[in-house]
Amino acid sequence: MKEKTTKAKHRKPAGDEMRAGYDFSKAVRGKYYKRVVASTDVVVLDPDVAESFKNSKVVNEALRNLLQVTDATTRLTTRSSGRGKKRHAA
Repeated sequence: MKEKTTKAKHRKPAGDEMRAGYDFSKAVRGKYYKRVVASTDVVVLDPDVAESFKNSKVVNEALRNLLQVTDATTRLTTRSSGRGKKRHAA
């Protein structure tokens, strides 16, 4: 009868421990930081706001519509500075 042999199970590193064998002697801290920050615009919504939107496409659509409304109403609500041409009595 053949005996079953079992392979030794690999242990997962606990917590923040890393496996041996990594060489960070030539590593540069923050090498790509500026590039990532420049190309990533992450906006975190509050939970109550996030409930109203199912995905980022819907959020973008709502914000674009809000910008259009803002542009349209700004022209309607701007007040005159009162510095128009004065009319002289004829």
